[in-house]
Amino acid sequence: MTDTDLTAAVAAIRRGDLVVYPTETVYGLGADALDADAIGRVFEAKDRPRDKPLSMALPDADVAADYTDPTDREMAFCEQFLPGPVTVLLKRNDRVPDALVAGKERVGIRVPDHDIARDLTRRTGPITATSANRSGEPSARRVDEIDAGIRERTVVIDGGETPGTESTVVDVSAGEIVRRGARADDIEAWLNERL
Repeated sequence: MTDTDLTAAVAAIRRGDLVVYPTETVYGLGADALDADAIGRVFEAKDRPRDKPLSMALPDADVAADYTDPTDREMAFCEQFLPGPVTVLLKRNDRVPDALVAGKERVGIRVPDHDIARDLTRRTGPITATSANRSGEPSARRVDEIDAGIRERTVVIDGGETPGTESTVVDVSAGEIVRRGARADDIEAWLNERL
């Protein structure tokens, strides 16, 4: 990855185009998470049903309060586990478009523990955080594993091979893990200690 790659990716996000970027889990597919048209292009590229919400990647956990209304318990969780391979479901505010969350009340917040992903979001603002694969297909750990149809319509930042374990999705308010992934045991222990 070069500075030119990152600059091209930032320009693409600002134009409403798509970017493939590395994270500490798998490769992500990013677009402006506040632009309904750009979000629509993510759904199209992935062939993903529009009733399945997308998550939002941010550079730091503190930024989550700009787009959500977290409780003290949820903020304590974020401070403990973000950045990291975790997606936290938080009550969204009106800055988060319906298109991103399929009209649902909560949005998945992700702060990747990866310098490239966080640098990208620092420069662009919130981007979509969803795996760079067609719906139902395996997630990609390397750029050459990404479907050619997705690669052709994106700016690709090649960060080498990623670890491959997907993020754990957690609803702190309900005290439940929605999808087990990286650090699931640690998250479960935290939730159980703070019932």
